[in-house]
Amino acid sequence: MSASITSKFLVVILVAIAFAVSAENASAQRGGKAEPNRITVGSRETVVRGRLANGQEMEYVFSAKAGSVITIKNSRPSAFDFRVFSEEADVETEFESSPTLTLTLPQDGDYFFFVRKKAGGARTATFRLTIKID
Repeated sequence: MSASITSKFLVVILVAIAFAVSAENASAQRGGKAEPNRITVGSRETVVRGRLANGQEMEYVFSAKAGSVITIKNSRPSAFDFRVFSEEADVETEFESSPTLTLTLPQDGDYFFFVRKKAGGARTATFRLTIKID
């Protein structure tokens, strides 16, 4: 009898876990906030790459010290733009379509980095950007 109760309890737990995971995935697909990809940016170039459809964004977060000069290079500025954002540091660039952006970061902390596929052209495309702190 106790084995039967244990197996039923296990099935209930597994169903609850599956439901929680599917609810979290559905929330992210409907615009819920997923955690950004944490990247390490330093004096050597960090490469971020991926594939996006028109209007989609990919979000990253990195840490930097006050006075750091960050350089971002976009290998496909005709298909992708990007921006840097930090509410705490009061930094917010517009979406940049230039091949290179250099920016001095005002304070220690986390900075968000967004890559966005522009509308037009191929429906999906692969991006490759490099980020470096001098």
